[in-house]
Amino acid sequence: MPELFGSVNRATVRVLARNGFDVVVPRGQGCCGALQAHAGDEAFAHGLAHRNLAAFDLRDVDAVVSNSAGCGAALREAKDWLPGEAEAFSSRVRDVCEFLDEAGLRACAGRIVLRVCYDDPCHLVHAQRVKDAPRRVLASIPGLVLVPHDDPTSCCGAAGTYNLTHRAMSRAVLARKLDALAAADPDVIATGNPGCLMQIAAGARERGLRARVVHPVELLDESYS
Repeated sequence: MPELFGSVNRATVRVLARNGFDVVVPRGQGCCGALQAHAGDEAFAHGLAHRNLAAFDLRDVDAVVSNSAGCGAALREAKDWLPGEAEAFSSRVRDVCEFLDEAGLRACAGRIVLRVCYDDPCHLVHAQRVKDAPRRVLASIPGLVLVPHDDPTSCCGAAGTYNLTHRAMSRAVLARKLDALAAADPDVIATGNPGCLMQIAAGARERGLRARVVHPVELLDESYS
């Protein structure tokens, strides 16, 4: 996220702060290991998990908040990667929309008159079982209208590194997703994972869809500001 979606990270910090939370960003944190685990290099992924356990001091924090569905799933899975070591850490992991929904979102100040399709990242809806929280958070924004589409919970074809290693199959999976989004014709497509953001945005450009593709927290940040 910091390398490709730094603006989402900054929006996440601002939204959390507007909701009364102190945000601590551990300097020693690194990659969660999700992509390495997807590629079959479990030993390397587990080593990255060890490094993150050392970087995060849980004594003074209530939650470990992630704005990347794939990373959040891997951080929650760390308890299985490192049994006996990572249980406390994994139990504190929350997706940013899940966390804000649980805590109770402060009222947004500004109206955003937009028709928004929310698309579920696989690693959020299937791996972490977080489905309704992002929709509730988006629906709380004044003026925003959530528009359903016919294919919200299926894969977009990014699937970690699948869009690089199985390009033809990935594009076929994406085509079905784009058909559903094109039929809904939203102003904005919102999704909470970097791979999904890149995959859907690239497909939308190729199709000539008018919708911009953003992370849900960016819409919250826009309303607060």
